[in-house]
Amino acid sequence: MTSNPLLDFSDLPLFDRIQPEHVAPAIDAVLKQAEAALEQVTAPDFPSEWMAIARVLDVATERLGRAWGAVGHLNAVADTPALRAAYNEAMPRVTAFWTRLGADERLYAKYKGIDVATLNAEQRKAHANAMRNFVLGGAELQGAARERYAEIQERQAELSQKFSEHALDSTDAFAHYAELSELDGVPPDVVAAARAAAEAEGKAGYKLTLKMPCYLPVMQFARSSALRERLYRAYVTRASEFGDPSFDNTPLILEILKLRQEEAQLLGYRNFGELSVVPKMAESPEQVIGFLRDLAAKAKPYGQRDVVQLRDFASRELGIADPQPWDWSYIGEKLKEARYAFSEQEVKPYFPAPKVLDGLFKIVQNLFEVQIRRDEAPVWHPSVVFYRIERQTPEGVQKVGQFYLDPSARAAKRGGAWMDDVRARWLRPDDQRLQTPVAHLVCNFAEGVDGKPPLLTHDDVITLFHEFGHGLHHMLTQVNEHDVSGISGVEWDAVELPSQFMENFCWEWDVLQNMTAHVDTGAPLPRALYDKMIAAKNFQSGMQTLRQIEFALFDMLLHTQLDASAAQPGAVMALLNEVRTEVAVLPSPEFSRTPMTFTHIFSGGYAAGYYSYKWAEVLSADAYAAFEETVDAQGLPSVETGRRYREAILEAGGSRSAMESFKAFRGREPSIDALLRHQGMSEPLAEEALA
Repeated sequence: MTSNPLLDFSDLPLFDRIQPEHVAPAIDAVLKQAEAALEQVTAPDFPSEWMAIARVLDVATERLGRAWGAVGHLNAVADTPALRAAYNEAMPRVTAFWTRLGADERLYAKYKGIDVATLNAEQRKAHANAMRNFVLGGAELQGAARERYAEIQERQAELSQKFSEHALDSTDAFAHYAELSELDGVPPDVVAAARAAAEAEGKAGYKLTLKMPCYLPVMQFARSSALRERLYRAYVTRASEFGDPSFDNTPLILEILKLRQEEAQLLGYRNFGELSVVPKMAESPEQVIGFLRDLAAKAKPYGQRDVVQLRDFASRELGIADPQPWDWSYIGEKLKEARYAFSEQEVKPYFPAPKVLDGLFKIVQNLFEVQIRRDEAPVWHPSVVFYRIERQTPEGVQKVGQFYLDPSARAAKRGGAWMDDVRARWLRPDDQRLQTPVAHLVCNFAEGVDGKPPLLTHDDVITLFHEFGHGLHHMLTQVNEHDVSGISGVEWDAVELPSQFMENFCWEWDVLQNMTAHVDTGAPLPRALYDKMIAAKNFQSGMQTLRQIEFALFDMLLHTQLDASAAQPGAVMALLNEVRTEVAVLPSPEFSRTPMTFTHIFSGGYAAGYYSYKWAEVLSADAYAAFEETVDAQGLPSVETGRRYREAILEAGGSRSAMESFKAFRGREPSIDALLRHQGMSEPLAEEALA
């Protein structure tokens, strides 16, 4: 066994042993092996055969991907100065290799020479994707254009990493040590966590941060408008010119946009938006923009109604005649409490994290005919838990996949929630061994306090189900070809279908009965409280839909209509303000700099693709409607429908187009009707609702 844990590919990553000093030698070693493999398969006498290439090149590049993936994962969840330095030092070499590989004319020629008639269906799809990706990767560029393309890829990787670092560092840099008197209205568990955070630093008071488990409840519940304003201003100006200059992402955004535009034009496209949609379901940026504007037109009356009601309530009940941006979350929470006698904090004690997890596992086990149980693996933090998914077969118990769950927010961990792959399902071409898939499921929930388990908000529960949906897509695949198994090869604007699909179960009474137990009494969620939740489900759905459309439309227009080559520092905000004028119903303050932390599009792979969330929501709502149509007499989802969904969508992975998979499940193309119905926007509004 190698002494460098990053080079041990015998099974799972040795996360407990990986140190920053291991990164450079390990990456050098796997890069050297991958380079040698590339030279071997591109030699003139090497056969143009799928399996021959896979046995040499795919085995080597998969090792590179796994080693670098482990480093990148630790950089996201356990950031240290030493690890960050090691990551940034190795990144240019890794980026350069993948760029060279994707543009290698000799390898492109080998793939062109493969007889497609000799391939099975999975291999044909992977081959078609590869041929497309060679073109998009610059394989047909020559001379100076080829060199410039490689330079662009390396510089973009550096800038995206720096953008992400600035977003994290500017978030971590803020702390406000509040007096207890400032925290009137803030939930007790949040107050207790803030006190514990201050005590851990040997400081007086209550430490408030911009991490979501702290920031959001303060904005929703703190009665002090001054406190809300302090946190709000800090949050919306992160990584901008209003803070530490070393964290300002403004120049990075301009350079990223300029490079993307140049990359697109090198490849023969007018703009990056056109390039971005080539491997997606959407046919053109114009189709996406039309889809978003059509949805905005449907949602805007509901959003306008929401704002009218908020303003009226604020003035009449709260004495806030002129609401400011930091007031809206507070007003919204108070209105929801008044209208539905329902508060997120009232529900929260019924969602202890262990019970929620049990309920999630139960619905997955019942619906998809699998078993989930604890497993053992080296981990990077004590709060990380490892699981395995199994299926009973005629031959016995079969391991389907495994996953790490990292639920807790902490310093040096990137915010948000995500699923990532550790390795993919693959019938390995070197030894014909079936490699099972492994996933990361990462969230940022509050820790437990006073010896109690962590308590989740219902939104946290939805987030957990969402990420688990991604995980199921990756882990339940039955595809044996690496590049189209699980989430690999799935069109980016369809990849949210399984995740958004799972969110629907968080609203089902029978599901909630199995995943709620009051932290003090053990009682399940009462029916009366559930009824209030359902009544409040689509509260402000018009505003929320418009907010997502605002981000998505801004993203696509930024990558299609902004001339990045001549853009000045204010151009990005000017475009966002135009979009807000078109679709938003709530005014944003002049000082708000949300693009500066828009990591999805500047460091997260969603560039000119943020629309995917709304696009896939149409698919997921329609898919879930199939379950609504087939519930049994007790209101429980049909196992038969679950089996069809699993086989048509989850097991198929990227082995065919997302539309083919959807039609295999639903028997037709998707309809927007279910989405509008689920969000309470299927019936026209009465005129008086807008008055």
